[in-house]
Amino acid sequence: MTVLAASAMAQPPPPPPVVIAPPAVVVQPPPAAVVPVPGVTVTVGVPDNYVWDGTEYVGWIGDQYYYLGPGNVWLEMGGDRLAHFRTWERDHADWHTHVIRNELYRRDAHGHDHPWQDHATDHHDAPNHGGAADHHDDSDHRDGDRH
Repeated sequence: MTVLAASAMAQPPPPPPVVIAPPAVVVQPPPAAVVPVPGVTVTVGVPDNYVWDGTEYVGWIGDQYYYLGPGNVWLEMGGDRLAHFRTWERDHADWHTHVIRNELYRRDAHGHDHPWQDHATDHHDAPNHGGAADHHDDSDHRDGDRH
């Protein structure tokens, strides 16, 4: 009997059971929708002329008005600031005689400096009506009510 017990012990263990499972299914989430976010539009400009409206410096390029903001950069003017300037403009009919040629504040809203370009050969150096250094062309003013 000892022989039989020894031969029974010498046999290898049975193999582990084999489990066949279906492959794992990974569900990918749908791709995120990419919605473009409208950016803030910053109109970049450095006015050649500006005026003090009792509150701040206001410059213009064509029919767009700018104010001299923090860091001495020109920022697009709108809303309450523009309404204030328009009221001031109506109340100060001679405001154009106080126009200042912008040789000092030549930085735009992006922080880029715009050197003064000498307009000696163009119509900006025509004599003005008030004796001040008015280099503003009447055609640049929105309402044409300057002179």
